[in-house]
Amino acid sequence: MAKKILLTLLSIFLVCILEAQGRKSLYSMNGKDELPVFFPSDHSDGICKSMVETQGYKCEEHKVTTNDGFILSLQRIPAGQSGKIADKPPVLLQHGLFSDAMIWLFNSPDESLGFILADNGYDVWLANTRGTRYSSGHTSLTPSDKAYWEWSWDELVSYDLKACVEYVYNQTGQKLHYTGHSLGTLIALAAFSEGEMVNMIRSAALLSPIAHLNQIPSPAIKFAANIFLADDLYWLGLREFNLKEQDASKLLEGICKIPGINCANLLTVFTGPNCCINSTRIDVYLDHEPQPTSTKNLIHLAQMVRTGDIAMYNYGDQAQNMQHYGQASPPVYDMTSIPNDLPLFLSNGGKDTLSDVNDVAVFLDDLKDHNKDKLVVLSIDEYAHVDFVMGVNAKQVVYELMIDFFNHN
Repeated sequence: MAKKILLTLLSIFLVCILEAQGRKSLYSMNGKDELPVFFPSDHSDGICKSMVETQGYKCEEHKVTTNDGFILSLQRIPAGQSGKIADKPPVLLQHGLFSDAMIWLFNSPDESLGFILADNGYDVWLANTRGTRYSSGHTSLTPSDKAYWEWSWDELVSYDLKACVEYVYNQTGQKLHYTGHSLGTLIALAAFSEGEMVNMIRSAALLSPIAHLNQIPSPAIKFAANIFLADDLYWLGLREFNLKEQDASKLLEGICKIPGINCANLLTVFTGPNCCINSTRIDVYLDHEPQPTSTKNLIHLAQMVRTGDIAMYNYGDQAQNMQHYGQASPPVYDMTSIPNDLPLFLSNGGKDTLSDVNDVAVFLDDLKDHNKDKLVVLSIDEYAHVDFVMGVNAKQVVYELMIDFFNHN
């Protein structure tokens, strides 16, 4: 039994590392046999003061409370570096798994999407999902409570995303453009498929779109999903999964000593061979990321890898599903129900092993009836998963085309 538990812990860590984007230990062992233990730094001043104002931009900190009690932080960049107030509609940026809003700000202002949009006249809003450092508040719970972590991406759809979109819409009085990366695309697509918030959305840009997941090429991810590893961790009582905890770093050190595992290539194994990341920004990344998520969220994603379905969380037996949904199996998010006249910009990478080209092709087939003049698809052969948010040439390769799309919608 102990051996099985150890295997479970080691393997699920490999799964959970899939978006620990840019982590130094994934690139190099620095000539040492041991991996360093990483601890979170104290950034009590918040994202505005630590990442935005330091670059010469105005920034506002906002808070919004979801209907289930989570207190989320949003940052607003209302003007460009020149000081000119935004004269274009709001844009809400939504990060992916193990990230927060910092992911849009790590590179220089002429390379980071948050700053680029502000300098192009857009009213920029940055979302931070529940459980991340600056969205760790709750009206009655604390992160040390197991109940605090009883959520999956279903709740990000029905509570977090809804609260953020409604808040920006009400604050600005305007429909907004939406930009999501990875998990940030999945929650938007799920919401759109149910007709949620589409009356407040001008258009959506989906970078490394995640929908169907069963064709992910990584053997490690498929192995972990197929033997229910995250489920075992949940059974053992682990509700929060935090890659910055000391035990997790020791776990990674143990994994790296297993024959055949090359830690220098783990990022490539899980995200694909990113072509264009600025390695000089890795220390900045480590100072802020990766962020925690819930084990239940990982279970939900693993269910998608196993089945290929885009469905609500499966509680594992018909009785529990009946209790939660009134039916024996979880309801599906029907991608064909996304409004055909909703302007969509999709960009995927040919080397991306998370938003795999074959899975993206299945999703595009879901959109076969979408109005042709409302759908733009941009495939970038050399890009992998992380390039879309940290690539030094992403402005020229992706963002300028995306901004042109926004300008016409």
